[in-house]
Amino acid sequence: MKFLVTGTAGFIGFHVAQYLLNRGDAVVGVDNINDYYDVNLKYRRLEHCGIEKSKIQENQAVKSTKYPAYTFYKLDLANKKALTEVFEKEGIDVVINLAAQAGVRYSLTNPDAYITANIQAFLNILEACRAFKIKHLVYASSSSVYGANTKMPFATTHNIDHPVSLYAATKKSNELMAHTYSHLFGIPTTGLRFFTVYGPWGRPDMALFLFIEAMLADKPIDVFNHGKMKRDFTYIDDIVEGIVRVADRPAKPNPEWSGDNPDPGSSYAPFKVYNIGNSKPVELMDYIGALEKAIGKTAEKNMLPLQMGDVPATYADVSDLIRDTGYKPNTPVEEGVAKFVSWYRDFYGK
Repeated sequence: MKFLVTGTAGFIGFHVAQYLLNRGDAVVGVDNINDYYDVNLKYRRLEHCGIEKSKIQENQAVKSTKYPAYTFYKLDLANKKALTEVFEKEGIDVVINLAAQAGVRYSLTNPDAYITANIQAFLNILEACRAFKIKHLVYASSSSVYGANTKMPFATTHNIDHPVSLYAATKKSNELMAHTYSHLFGIPTTGLRFFTVYGPWGRPDMALFLFIEAMLADKPIDVFNHGKMKRDFTYIDDIVEGIVRVADRPAKPNPEWSGDNPDPGSSYAPFKVYNIGNSKPVELMDYIGALEKAIGKTAEKNMLPLQMGDVPATYADVSDLIRDTGYKPNTPVEEGVAKFVSWYRDFYGK
């Protein structure tokens, strides 16, 4: 199989590309390598997979020196012409779309970036899938779509009409757009609602990165909602396993779907949405405790109120993921955090 994986210089996309290559698939990677966070980390991820920085040029193919079946393009998905040319040239079977403008808080100050990267770019992906008869489109949604919901655990059967950030609204929009293309053109589409992903090679704007940097510099860490947060922290290896298992199983129509009582997570069309989360919410203070244990140092804590756009708790119901793929994320936080700390110290020499 040949997979197009977007966002391959990013955290999740990098890991997914590497997993597919290691099992023998061909991968076409795409990323615009924007400066939302440190581009050097993005280039290091690419170099880890044999994509040499010196050879990267806009909209040009670069072959990996490590994986013969890996081709990378520095390309903005909002550039429809350039994206279409990749589809024409490469003969893609399955698309795993992980490229997006991430971050809840960034969407408060830079909303335009989310419309371009998460709406226009996703439309271009859908149009390419339509034109080139792609067998399955898997795309990143987010647990953020549950917004103001308080019924736990969050299930794909729940209504998600009350987002609390523009980021969440764009992710719900992706699900609606995907369903439309599944209905109109029969394209199998599967959305994956990720729950607080962490691990080696992670994003520097996420809590674990911010915490370890502050702690090693003997600075206080910012603990929001006065530590009364719960998150379904999900280790990167579990996320990747879930993505690939889903990608190998194209979405199918649900024969029991009814317009009288519509299930939001499935359809009469080849459309599905899954949660991918550890299904074991952990209090933020316990997460910090696991980090303190792994580092061997106690953090000084700056207690702050809940941030705008944030939610106090997330908790994933993954019963349909287990039913359909036989897989459930299960890496304990203590184990995952320890692996992150080990990578961080090695990568940054601290």
